[in-house]
Amino acid sequence: MFGLGSYLGFKVNTGKWTNPTNTTIGLFVICISSMSFDYINESENLIPVRTKVIVNSNIENVWKNVVTFDKIDEPTDWIFKTGISYPTDATIKGTGIGAIRYCNFTTGSFVEPITTWNEPNLLQFDVKEQPIPMNEFNPFWEIHPPHLDGYFKSYKGQFKLTKIGENKTELEGTTWYKVDITPEIYWKTWSDFIIHRIHKRVLNHIKIETENK
Repeated sequence: MFGLGSYLGFKVNTGKWTNPTNTTIGLFVICISSMSFDYINESENLIPVRTKVIVNSNIENVWKNVVTFDKIDEPTDWIFKTGISYPTDATIKGTGIGAIRYCNFTTGSFVEPITTWNEPNLLQFDVKEQPIPMNEFNPFWEIHPPHLDGYFKSYKGQFKLTKIGENKTELEGTTWYKVDITPEIYWKTWSDFIIHRIHKRVLNHIKIETENK
């Protein structure tokens, strides 16, 4: 947000953005972006985000790549070029209910105790710990603005596998989360969009790894 404000201010002061309409739009964007952090919204209900892919492989092989998966290639998706944290790989300690899964992101790891282990159909987990959702860009020093703490929180997730043919499996990933920023409808739109992209990154990787093997 600091970088956006600096850029807009530079344009105004250098006279390169003198059109009143453009100036008004710029100020509106700044106000909307900053005002949302002034009020905490204690939402009661968890928000589910579900994403699906079809994997051309049997359900047993898909399951193996769901529980853990190797390092994912660097992203090409533009959203992950903005500093948004993205998944890199997943590991697990133990087997079955009570095992601890670690979904590793660029800013740290989601610590996920397994609550349901129904091989090869359903893997459910709580989120015990989670890293910050993004790294803020600053060319001079590392910053950690307060809006990175607690405003987005993931509570639980699952992978659901459904056999739809001898060598075809529907793989669905779901995340349940809360956003504690108002206006919730604005931030929910962005959160859903980003979570879908994160899901797609993981699910497509599982699909490719399974089909190649």
